[in-house]
Amino acid sequence: MPELSARNILIAMLLLAGFAGAGAGLVALVQEGTEARIAENRMQVNRNRIAELTGDLAYANDPVHDTTDLSHELLGGNHLPAWFARDRDDAVMGIVFSAVAPDGYSGNIHLLVGVDRNGELLGVRVSSHRETPGLGDAIEAERSSWIHAFDGRSLGDPPPDQWAVRRDGGVFDQFTGATITPRAVVRAVRRTLEYFDEHRDDLLSATPEDEASLVEPVPTPDTDEEQP
Repeated sequence: MPELSARNILIAMLLLAGFAGAGAGLVALVQEGTEARIAENRMQVNRNRIAELTGDLAYANDPVHDTTDLSHELLGGNHLPAWFARDRDDAVMGIVFSAVAPDGYSGNIHLLVGVDRNGELLGVRVSSHRETPGLGDAIEAERSSWIHAFDGRSLGDPPPDQWAVRRDGGVFDQFTGATITPRAVVRAVRRTLEYFDEHRDDLLSATPEDEASLVEPVPTPDTDEEQP
């Protein structure tokens, strides 16, 4: 076998480096394009769900572009977007909150929670989750009607001690073989209503120009519970 010269070794190394660089660049380009499409698709889904949740309100603005970030333990996280539906005088008619249920069976459950100015639920939708297919995914409006049980509810309907699944003495159904998932959603919706109730004046007086966020430290939750 002929010996490789230093010049040939250098050329081979440069070729390999070139191929590696080109491959990495191609992967980065594809990833960037894919992430942009995923983000746009997610935003389009949110637009549709926001329109669903505010559909009964005679608002005059575009809630998708009337948004701010909120951070609070009751909402389950930091920098969560909220969207405002307003009348022609810019008075807030309803708000769609982003909320996180940190105690789902397979991790965080991300919700959109619509609340009118009186504290009544316009509805709830799941924006993302990793719950078990065929069990926990019944929280999706496309899978079952369970999520519609929140429509029209408020902190006083049902009473606070009945804001739970039936297994825990509440009024909301659980799923056969999957209690943790609906329990997590019920808790998150109740906490969102509590947040609205505590911050009602600030939220209803917010103008489209407001940039301030209501920020409080959000501790890391304990999610060691097992699905019964």
